[in-house]
Amino acid sequence: MGKLHVLSGKEVCDILSRHGFATVRQRGSHIVMQKKLPDTTITVPVPNHAELRVGTLLAIIRQSGLSRDEFES
Repeated sequence: MGKLHVLSGKEVCDILSRHGFATVRQRGSHIVMQKKLPDTTITVPVPNHAELRVGTLLAIIRQSGLSRDEFES
């Protein structure tokens, strides 16, 4: 796997939306997205910044339960 692309918070929200996440609320610069599953709910906070740091982006991918390939496709 190569390097992650630099993404904005808006771009990350669009990617998560394509995978079934919905925007629940926003407070300040953080957007909270959720995906409801039959037995649980996955909640992922996304900073609405112009560029997200690599560590932040990796944490969002981990919390969302998506593989890195799914996230990047």
